[in-house]
Amino acid sequence: MDNTSVANRAKLRTGISIFFFISGFGYSSWASRIPSLQQQLHLNEAELGAVLFALPIGLMLTMPITSKMLRHFSSRSIMFFGITAFTLLLCLPGFTAYMWELILVLFFIGSTRNVIAITVNAQAVGVQAMYDKPIMVTFHGIWSLAGFAGAAVGYIMVYFNVAPTYHLIGVSVVLFILTLWFYPSSLEQAPYGQSNTTVFSFPDKDLLKFALIAFACMACENTMYDWSSIYFQKALHAPKATSTAAFVVYMFFMTLGRFTGDRIVAATSIKKVLNFSGVFILLGFLMAVLLPYLYTALIGYAMVGMGISCVVPLVFSMAGRSKTLKSGQALAAISTVSYLGFLIIPPFVGFVAQAAGLRWAFGIVSGFGALIIMMVARIKEEAEADEVLA
Repeated sequence: MDNTSVANRAKLRTGISIFFFISGFGYSSWASRIPSLQQQLHLNEAELGAVLFALPIGLMLTMPITSKMLRHFSSRSIMFFGITAFTLLLCLPGFTAYMWELILVLFFIGSTRNVIAITVNAQAVGVQAMYDKPIMVTFHGIWSLAGFAGAAVGYIMVYFNVAPTYHLIGVSVVLFILTLWFYPSSLEQAPYGQSNTTVFSFPDKDLLKFALIAFACMACENTMYDWSSIYFQKALHAPKATSTAAFVVYMFFMTLGRFTGDRIVAATSIKKVLNFSGVFILLGFLMAVLLPYLYTALIGYAMVGMGISCVVPLVFSMAGRSKTLKSGQALAAISTVSYLGFLIIPPFVGFVAQAAGLRWAFGIVSGFGALIIMMVARIKEEAEADEVLA
């Protein structure tokens, strides 16, 4: 444990928690207004899929730039730049009048999201080093809690017919004020210096099963962010407020899973939790597809949220003990593959939905739950896995 004073550690932990909250609240605020923006720009499902493709492309293409910046500047300074740019860009989607304008805005929002994700986690790792107990999962739980709060506020805005323009401007102003207020509570870190690691790396055969599990989970997670509300509107013919409420249900159960996951793992095992996660994802999507009614679909969304909640943190925990790669290299390799799921699948959902309907698209996505179950079956029991990966 670091010798930093208890008060200073608590101040830094609070500050970084706020930045995780800002990241989650801002992203879910945007996601909660996707159906409104689709209607505003008169986009069909394929066009929306193409628009949504811009955000993860911006995220992926910015990785080398963020990595290079961290070699020369403090993560604290880069984080402040990224969050400031993100809050400013968050004002813009509601002002877009053409498809290409929204694509451009989302590309740069994706770029700033990458900067935020890397630097906030770098800050969190620095604060974690000051504690003798794990706190990283709690930070990610706060992100999910913020996502749930942002989705709930989005539901209220939709219910009262507040335009995305005014909603997102209000969110931007509040988040920027929080950024200014808590920036002094962030951690001053030295630049990383030169590194021989590559920005995009891929897992070896020992890590491939973990990479595929993370890929499947990220594919399902971003599908829910981008399409869960629209599914309710198009497949269930639900009103806008109910459709946004469905996204809130998903976020609530994902948040609940992240705050209870550590205790569940302690009582069972990582392998069992990952297996049940795959089962929940598979059955949740299938319930929403095969029983397309309000309450059955909501139960399905709750199951998907619980299933998604713990997968990536647990996969990172196991992969970080790789014998064949250093911890950082292993996590970079897993991240590269998992972000491909984040990048490719949601636009694919749009194209399938345009050709065959959203129920078919969600039915195909349910297969990723089955993929998780299959890959988990290839993981040795946890005691053996610790020997192999430690």
